[in-house]
Amino acid sequence: MPKFYIDLSPPIPNIPKFADKKQVDVIYPLIYPYAYARIKYVPQLGDLIYFVLEPKLTDTEKQALELIEEGLKEVLNVGFSRFKDVKKALEYLEDNVQFVMSELGIDLPDESYNKIMYYIFRDFIGLGPIEPLMHDPFIEDIECSGVNIPVFVVHRIFGNLRTNIIFKDEEEIRKLIEKMAQRAGRYVSYAEPILDATLPDGSRVNATYTSDITTRGPTFTIRKFRKEPLTPIDLILNGTATPEIFAYFWLAVEYKRNILVIGPTAAGKTTFLNAILMFIPPTARIVTIEETREIQLYHENWIPAVSRPAFGLSGYGEVSLFDLLKASFRQRPDYVVVGEIRGEEAYVLFQGMASGHACLSTMHATDVKAVVRRLITPPINLPPSLVELLDIVASMIHFKDKSGSIRRVLKETYEIMEVYQNGDVKYNVPFRYNFARNTFEFYGTSYVFKKISKEYGISEEELWEELKIRARLLRKLAELGIRDYRIFTKIIQAYYIDKNYVLSYYGLR
Repeated sequence: MPKFYIDLSPPIPNIPKFADKKQVDVIYPLIYPYAYARIKYVPQLGDLIYFVLEPKLTDTEKQALELIEEGLKEVLNVGFSRFKDVKKALEYLEDNVQFVMSELGIDLPDESYNKIMYYIFRDFIGLGPIEPLMHDPFIEDIECSGVNIPVFVVHRIFGNLRTNIIFKDEEEIRKLIEKMAQRAGRYVSYAEPILDATLPDGSRVNATYTSDITTRGPTFTIRKFRKEPLTPIDLILNGTATPEIFAYFWLAVEYKRNILVIGPTAAGKTTFLNAILMFIPPTARIVTIEETREIQLYHENWIPAVSRPAFGLSGYGEVSLFDLLKASFRQRPDYVVVGEIRGEEAYVLFQGMASGHACLSTMHATDVKAVVRRLITPPINLPPSLVELLDIVASMIHFKDKSGSIRRVLKETYEIMEVYQNGDVKYNVPFRYNFARNTFEFYGTSYVFKKISKEYGISEEELWEELKIRARLLRKLAELGIRDYRIFTKIIQAYYIDKNYVLSYYGLR
């Protein structure tokens, strides 16, 4: 009997740009060599559809699969959530499959055996029909809105896409939600029908278990965790911002400016925040606080903290962002990063700014005026004098181009100058994206550079000259395609230690 083999991390494909979404037809592996994604334009629906392609089973193979799965339920005595290594879980599963086949007298050709093993892996170790989606590096969210409704995904390039996966039975969705709860070490039932948990791979799941809560049937949304964060080089090559803009943020981060990244859902706020955090000096102490672990850094002196929901209905055991944020300031951080501010944690964050910590975060808002209104009105209710401690607001936006591809760009950079009691705000805009020309425009002045000059005794001319030098370095790294966040961070850290050596190494001296 052959040893079953799958590749759960096939090479990430290079998806070409299309002039028109009607031309889109791409295929790439998800679980090699059995499951593939195919994204193509379907004229009857007038839109792009995400197809999960899996092996087709003959009637004989379907019968064998049902018999083996029933037999496995009798002999398996260890939950797969106990296995930290997928390979070991797969070995244990395959040993039991071969035992069941021997006991039932089932003999299969190699091709049939491998196809059946794929489905057994998918259903026992994986998350059933959505398991291939969990291995797509381009998917951000997986959304099931009920029974007989297509599962939707949020694709990094093509945006919201319906898939060919449809759950026909409420019980099937409930069993999947139970499996996710078990994997996350949580509990869900008719008495406690809402699940909010983190899966072992770091993905965040929110689910409703009963149809009296969501009337179209049980639902779930999975926010996937990106293992390899995008660097400033990735974002330069993607057209999110220019080397000059990232050089500006490099200086702002180095000189401990307080930065808030804003925008609508899926605009790339956390991605941009993570990218500029790579500019933090190598010896700085960093504390990051999130509900779901998304920020990835390559700094040694970094404490990543994650909030914890309460156990059951009692509320016992909850550790909120607010709790973690209060505790973080006792850890003497140089930089405090909060994944997203929405409520009471904002007050503590701004108090941290007042006490000299560099604070960075994200918020759902459309522009700087909306940010100020949210901060000075209930439930946050900050005084304008505290809001003035915010130095920079970076506004992200996402939109579809003519090909149907998603573009994420830094729409505007606001520098806070003054906040008034009535909620008005005086600000400067050093950079802005011009949608008509598809270019980033620079307006020639920086209020933040004036503040840095005053606080650190560095002339503005020196700061602008340094910006040009760093922009040249970033442009060179983009030309060389240095995308790995570990290598990129090492280069930035080396720049802090020996600037001239790094510039000479890359032929910029």
